[in-house]
Amino acid sequence: MSPTPKELSASYSYADYLTWPEDERWELIDGVPLNMTPAPTPKHQEILGEVFRILANWLKGNRCKVYMAPFDVRLAGPETLDSAIDKVVQPDISAVCDPQKIDDRGCLGAPDMIVEILSPSTFKKDLGIKLTLYESSGVKEYWVVYPLDETVMVFILQNGQDGKPTVYSVPDEIPVELFNDLTIPLESVFR
Repeated sequence: MSPTPKELSASYSYADYLTWPEDERWELIDGVPLNMTPAPTPKHQEILGEVFRILANWLKGNRCKVYMAPFDVRLAGPETLDSAIDKVVQPDISAVCDPQKIDDRGCLGAPDMIVEILSPSTFKKDLGIKLTLYESSGVKEYWVVYPLDETVMVFILQNGQDGKPTVYSVPDEIPVELFNDLTIPLESVFR
């Protein structure tokens, strides 16, 4: 059973999360359950599909794999018990280069790259809470896509910190830091 409004102030773990209805989408950040936004817009889905397609095609035959939501990312160490995991997110796109992190329930540990596509209701979470969470978890490359103004902010982890992002817009091509020879043309992503 999913948490009631009164229970939302309690602290939960991944063990609790596993008991909630599968038709509801939740994230846990420091044990606090956050209900996912309503169904994504067609524009969100088109952007998601194009970025995923480009990454998946480029990674074919590579040890790195790319996954799209819904896909649980448990931000914890490999030996952490479900009852001790208090950070579970569902990024729009996750690229994982360590096959040991992938199991039947998603990813256990930080993905190498995460892409989040903003909506008005996720703006504060994706640029505040999640930016800090991904940085502290060791996500090497974090993209925040703004569909309305067709821009992308790219954060690169260096010396344990993300620093100032690089901002791209149409007609730019974004170099994927994690994958040396890959660039993603924003004309393709936003059209």
